[in-house]
Amino acid sequence: MWPRTDLLELLGISHPIIQAPMSGFTSPALVAAVSNAGALGSLGCTGLPAQTMRDQIQEIRRATNRSFNVNFLVYPPPRIDSDAARRVRQRLAAYYDEFGLGAVPEPSDPLPRLDEERIQLVLDARPRVVSFHFGLPPADTLTRIKQMGAVVLSSATTVAEARRLEAEGADAIIAQGLEAGGHRGTFTPGDGAGLIGTMALVPQVADAVHVPVIAAGGIADGRGIAAAFALGASGVQIGTAFLGCPEALVPAVHRDALRRAADEDTRLTRVLTGRPARALRNRLIDEMGDKETLEFPAQGSLIRPLFQGNNDAARAACLPLWAGQAAPLVRDLPAAKLIETLVAESLARLPGRA
Repeated sequence: MWPRTDLLELLGISHPIIQAPMSGFTSPALVAAVSNAGALGSLGCTGLPAQTMRDQIQEIRRATNRSFNVNFLVYPPPRIDSDAARRVRQRLAAYYDEFGLGAVPEPSDPLPRLDEERIQLVLDARPRVVSFHFGLPPADTLTRIKQMGAVVLSSATTVAEARRLEAEGADAIIAQGLEAGGHRGTFTPGDGAGLIGTMALVPQVADAVHVPVIAAGGIADGRGIAAAFALGASGVQIGTAFLGCPEALVPAVHRDALRRAADEDTRLTRVLTGRPARALRNRLIDEMGDKETLEFPAQGSLIRPLFQGNNDAARAACLPLWAGQAAPLVRDLPAAKLIETLVAESLARLPGRA
């Protein structure tokens, strides 16, 4: 039915569609619904306390016996320069004052790491797929995960990154184009690193590596999936399109913004977390720009209080509205219906596959 089946066989799925992890937005219900529909559901584990992660994996297990993916960000501890922190805090003080939030806190490293407790949790849970963003974990950790039997995926935003991931042990590579929402998967230095569109990136990665390639970035319907196969991919990873599903944990203000989104409404910015990430424009992005930010995720520790409270004005101005450039194509469909629709649209456009 599909032009290539290597990824289907590797992941144990029927349809070559991976729901992007999207930490904070992926409920166990979304993951299970996608997997039960024959695609690969993904749980974003970054930011989850260990017990919550354990509970959510168990909930997914109760809801599906199909393959699913657990995902982690891999990054070094942030180096916090005191002078830079002072300058960034000064720039944010006006927002804290306007919204009655008190003093801007000192920056911190707010996200739990892929520590031994979480590694052991993954080994005990034995998911079919484990994926990483910003590169791969240390070799000993990766070896333990692969010896457990998991398939390992990771994101590349350049051909050089894709080659490095293959050499370090990735079983398939997500070629993430510039159009993608949320954080860029770039893990090599340089201000312009990884700023390559999906259509240019995917065929070059497919030519450069010997493992299956998964296209990501700007894909939200069957036209994009069919195009990904034409470019040499064996499947796609889709994020923004799943934000319209009722199972996704998307605040009302974010859903409303997606429904109003136009093709020029997203921006690639560091202001929200300290790493380049694509989101719908909000007041904070427009006014702050990227003049100076702290390293990921210390920057996020200063931004998070602006949208985590009950202050509606602050949330409207500062909430990260993660979305890719295909945001106008989002449909409000249950996850299973969305998979069914994507499959039908794809097969109708693939030669001889309808």
